[in-house]
Amino acid sequence: MASLTQTLVDDLTARIQEGVIHPGDKLPTESSLVETYGVSRTVVREAISRLQAAGLVETQHGRGSFVLARPGSARFEFGQSGELTVDDVVDLLDFRLAFEVEAAALAARRGGGPRLDDLRAALDRFAASADNPSTAVNADFQFHLRIALATGNRYFADLITSFGPSMIIVPRDRLSPAGQGHFEQIVVEHENIYAAIERQDGDGARAATRVHLSNSRARLLAAHP
Repeated sequence: MASLTQTLVDDLTARIQEGVIHPGDKLPTESSLVETYGVSRTVVREAISRLQAAGLVETQHGRGSFVLARPGSARFEFGQSGELTVDDVVDLLDFRLAFEVEAAALAARRGGGPRLDDLRAALDRFAASADNPSTAVNADFQFHLRIALATGNRYFADLITSFGPSMIIVPRDRLSPAGQGHFEQIVVEHENIYAAIERQDGDGARAATRVHLSNSRARLLAAHP
């Protein structure tokens, strides 16, 4: 099953990469994929799960699976030999400050409609995930990815997708009971970004994102003096 699953994942990823399936498009139904590829429903479900984990699609109950972003042909590598240092993460946050601030401003100017609803849904999932670090990381990533998608410029989404959920760095103190205050503060920072995008306030979205990422940098350095 593993090879069949990976074959399906690779084919769907290629179709997204080539623009055959666009961000926002609905994937073929489970039954259609079973018939087209001659595989079992188990294979299809596992393939969709892998695409979800990669941040490429989202499954909405009762509606189906939708493409979130077009995957980039190359991925950014963090650290050396897969080992992240604090300096690596600080550099990543500095880089994110350089482009996510402007992405948020652009999203605010172009926001609205289903993309705003998706951003709200990602924020709600994040706010409800204080006790589940894995869910929190993925919801946090989806929030930032949806801002990129809301710009209407695929290059922002391609860049965020190339990072994947590993761009979300969670200091250990955020996962402890003592770190609950930090988590609540991060939720507030996300709420401020969302509110500015909702009211189509580009300057406000820019400022709120800068505050959030700057605070993330400060929290990281405080956890690793």
